[in-house]
Amino acid sequence: MKLKCIIVDDELMARKSLQKLCEQNSSLELIASCENAEQALKVLEQHEIDLIWLDVEMPELSGFDLLEKITTMPQVILTSSKTEYAYDAFQYQVTDYLKKPITSPRFNLAVEKVLEQSQKKENTQAQHNEIYIKHEGRYIRLPYSDIQFIENIGDYVKIYTSKQAYIIHTTMKSLEEKLGKQFLRVHRSYIVHLEKIVDIEENNLVIANKVIPISRANKSELMNRLNML
Repeated sequence: MKLKCIIVDDELMARKSLQKLCEQNSSLELIASCENAEQALKVLEQHEIDLIWLDVEMPELSGFDLLEKITTMPQVILTSSKTEYAYDAFQYQVTDYLKKPITSPRFNLAVEKVLEQSQKKENTQAQHNEIYIKHEGRYIRLPYSDIQFIENIGDYVKIYTSKQAYIIHTTMKSLEEKLGKQFLRVHRSYIVHLEKIVDIEENNLVIANKVIPISRANKSELMNRLNML
């Protein structure tokens, strides 16, 4: 498994150091090295990224600010010369937190963690083609094939099928991690079943009679995942 990654750090020497470490690790493919969050967002719009090496302290948009703007979250390894951000890092469920200067053994250990998480996710998705949801005091089995799309509504999500909709207390991020590859988050508020898409026009798609917006950050990934002529 080769992980597509990007580096986001405003310090030139830190970027060069991470770039060298990436090039020495056969499990990584470095797609871009960015000096700020704005550059990173543009790269994320154009490529499907597995891992971000992300500096915490950057001018204008910090590493945490960038995480708030990402709609489809890859694995993240935060890097910083300070340890005081470790608690915040935990809140964002990052895969690892590295203190600068980063040594080669510690770098490679972090990569191993990412590979383990990726493999676990692939195994889980391969084993299941259904999900159980708690609805009105009981657990209901929902085959993936029945789900059309999912909408975020505050602290809840609404799962739409062809017959009815279910409101459950969970997060979009949690569902992303559980659902299979036939699903994609196309907007901060929507996850869609790719096989249920009827048509796409500019920045919207249609499933059944529902028009669903497509965010700029996810449009290129959506088009890459579809079988386009």
